[in-house]
Amino acid sequence: MYSMLGNRQTNINGFTNYFSMGESKKHKVIELFAGAGGLAIGLENAGLDTVFLNDNDKDCVATLKKNKPKWNAVHGDIRELSFDGIEADVVTGGFPCQSFSHAGKRLGFEDTRGTLFFEFARCVKEVQPKIFVAENVANLERHDKGKTLKVMLDVLTDLGYDVQYKVLNALDYGTAQKRKRIFIVGTKDGLEFTYPEPVKEKKVLKDVLKGVSDSEGYSYTARRKEILSRVKPGGSWTDLPIEMQKEYMGQSFYSGGGRRGMARRISWDEPCLTLTTSPHQKQTDRIHPEETRPFTVREYARIQDFPDKWEFVGGTASKYRQIGNAVPVSLATAIGNAIAASLNQENKLQPQTKTEVSVKAKN
Repeated sequence: MYSMLGNRQTNINGFTNYFSMGESKKHKVIELFAGAGGLAIGLENAGLDTVFLNDNDKDCVATLKKNKPKWNAVHGDIRELSFDGIEADVVTGGFPCQSFSHAGKRLGFEDTRGTLFFEFARCVKEVQPKIFVAENVANLERHDKGKTLKVMLDVLTDLGYDVQYKVLNALDYGTAQKRKRIFIVGTKDGLEFTYPEPVKEKKVLKDVLKGVSDSEGYSYTARRKEILSRVKPGGSWTDLPIEMQKEYMGQSFYSGGGRRGMARRISWDEPCLTLTTSPHQKQTDRIHPEETRPFTVREYARIQDFPDKWEFVGGTASKYRQIGNAVPVSLATAIGNAIAASLNQENKLQPQTKTEVSVKAKN
């Protein structure tokens, strides 16, 4: 068991933690699967108050604590947490996508038990927020021929929410990156949620990478660097001589489509392709426009809109993973503003009172 406060004496199960809802009139947010904080930063930019964050990755939680000591970031297995009796206006979370077994099952709330989606839905059920926002990869829309998403929508609707979803591209909200994510939003108590409108001006790589500070990052082997040095900005493996194509691509050279991300050098005048958790894998090369190397950690963070002062804790691989998994801050801010607009609808909310609540172990 992990301790919420580094003090196991508070509860024999190690999961008791008290925090005040406070006297602030800001709307309160609980964030699950919080990662390195991209979504939380955006919600804070929109004036929302994240009162509790959870993740099972110790480096992610250490990152949150280092940058926002006042945030109540907790390292622990969400399956060990109970949210019963906790009050919050919003629940958010980017749970990992898992398929379900459909054979002979109704696939209601209880039938999703054992998946991390179930834990998100359980939190919504126990907290009963006015709004929830679930974020995931865009491919969730097509996962298992759409069956996975349908189960999720049905379960969340059965919890008493008006549920909608939409795939948003971060490029449309101020991020210099083509990155599509699905946002499932549920509202109750007569609230209406409207997805944010795209911005007119689109950013490109030079808008965010100029002047970035030096930082750690991966490098290529001498032979790989020699090959990739032949790729022009905006190009990919197709720029290489045919024999180099075969050498670099291996069996992928003989496969069908879906290979344009290989040996991909991004130009200054285009947005970056979707960042992954590692910038130097052959299937997901993201080569610097001028130098033959992958993007550094700080360049990764800039492309994901993290503030320069935001520090990431852990080894190099962990830092890339934390950043690559994050919601871009500009997109998160747009979502946060839409949430705030919904919650601020006239005569919809009652003033918050100061309440002491707990996150405790499930029995």
